Amino acid sequence: MSLLTVQGLMASYGPSQALFGVDLSLDEGEVLALMGRNGMGKSTTIKVICGMLAASDGGLDFAGRDLRQMQSHRIAQLGVGLVPEGRRCFAPLTVEENLTAAARAGEWDFAKVAALFPRLAERRHQKAASLSGGEQQMLAIGRALMTNPRLLILDEATEGLAPVVRQEIWAAIGTLKSQTGMAILVVDKTLKELAQVADKAVILNKGETVWSGGMQDLTPDLTDLYLGV
Repeated sequence: MSLLTVQGLMASYGPSQALFGVDLSLDEGEVLALMGRNGMGKSTTIKVICGMLAASDGGLDFAGRDLRQMQSHRIAQLGVGLVPEGRRCFAPLTVEENLTAAARAGEWDFAKVAALFPRLAERRHQKAASLSGGEQQMLAIGRALMTNPRLLILDEATEGLAPVVRQEIWAAIGTLKSQTGMAILVVDKTLKELAQVADKAVILNKGETVWSGGMQDLTPDLTDLYLGV
């Protein structure tokens, strides 16, 4: 049975419908790339999965539990960890305080996060507001890991970062894939890097799933049709 199953998912912002039928599934230990041009429903899908926007129709199941009427904090407690677009670190808190504020008992603790991102150990007593954008992104990922999730969702985790920092983030995602049984759902625009870590992909167009399959089956024709500028 899939860890996460989304079937015919629909959702609206007030009178404006945003999702018209999103389908995806993700097993333990898999990495799924959620793809599509800007405004096609990727972040909205994540909001519905995490309980920040109500589904108007469709199925939404995580580890055998129906998420559709569940509050965000309850979904997080079930094991869904979100790294939101824009990082959203707690600016007045230190690195260590940001991490411990979200901590739940489990394998991931400060030492393990610091091993994944050594810069966070070096800056453990600095306030998040003083960090670079890349360091804040590492902190946001570390904060999600401190919740000890079964599913880690990364929404545009490398957007706007310097190339060297982006490579550090991708390397960390690769480490998570190879060394943990964590499922990962990642939204990003860089096909080359996604191809190195993702097992399969789902493409959204105008709020609905238009293609799904293995990353190796994603042809240039498909990327031109649904992902090209």
